[in-house]
Amino acid sequence: MIIERAKRVLRIEAEAVKKLEERINEDFVRAVEMILKCEGKVVVTGVGKSGIIGKKIASTLASTGTPAFFLHPTEGVHGDLGMLDKRDIVLAISNSGETEELSQILPLIKRYGNKLIVLTGRTNSTLAKSGDVVLDVSVSEEACPLGLAPTASTTAALAMGDALAVSLLEKRGFKKEDFAILHPGGRLGKRLLLKVSDLMHVGEEFPKVYENTLMKEVLVEITSKRLGVTGVMDQREELVGVITDGDLRRALEKYPDLLDRSASEIMTRNPKWIEASALAAQAVQRMEEHSITSLFVFNKAGERTPVGIIHLHDLLKAGVV
Repeated sequence: MIIERAKRVLRIEAEAVKKLEERINEDFVRAVEMILKCEGKVVVTGVGKSGIIGKKIASTLASTGTPAFFLHPTEGVHGDLGMLDKRDIVLAISNSGETEELSQILPLIKRYGNKLIVLTGRTNSTLAKSGDVVLDVSVSEEACPLGLAPTASTTAALAMGDALAVSLLEKRGFKKEDFAILHPGGRLGKRLLLKVSDLMHVGEEFPKVYENTLMKEVLVEITSKRLGVTGVMDQREELVGVITDGDLRRALEKYPDLLDRSASEIMTRNPKWIEASALAAQAVQRMEEHSITSLFVFNKAGERTPVGIIHLHDLLKAGVV
């Protein structure tokens, strides 16, 4: 019984969304073009469950390149309409189209001269008649067996809001990089914004020894810098090799007198590297390609003196991985 009830709910809501396809018409195009021409923000409003859906729509619009915010109509009639600018567009959501709180702010919206886009389940309602553009989000039935709790109707309104947001996103030419700028704390933002130069170790944190440095000192350098690696430099401060923890383990088996040997005897030549301006995500990719945990960093290709080093742990801490 529970499984069948749940499946019925999903069928009803899926059907409600599917029927919206037939209503993507010139009114929808007008709504998109109206928002594109808007010099202000999209002010989304609604009460109850419609208000909750409105908050989500406003958030989606704002995060995909269309400035928007949610205004509760009850708070609006008590002073918050001061947030409304004459250049803004109002997007009002009401399944019945007769929500009292929305009806109270309609005269003020009209007085300001704001354009009004309406999402409603009743296209002959008071709210719909006041709209400049009306988008029909009506449903044949709610998923609630009592026909009382907004279920399919809120799903339909949410889907129509997403259709608006995505259509606007594409018309604006909104890219991943733009999304990242608006989501700097998210994983995508970090992958698209953080550069190697933001995370690399420089100065005293950079592990380095010289070709003639004895391995007993190399061991101290690797241990003290805690990166499991050190660069090997020549007298011109140019990178000529690398020694890792793995190199040390292999060398211990090969050389009984390892600690008295020089770095040049143990190092691996042609260390892997990356440019400082590269995205941190590219550093992850290069490490994965070569099955390594660190990369030396150069300002640009062709240089021989590194400016830093980046470790997989730095990328993990930054949330890039």
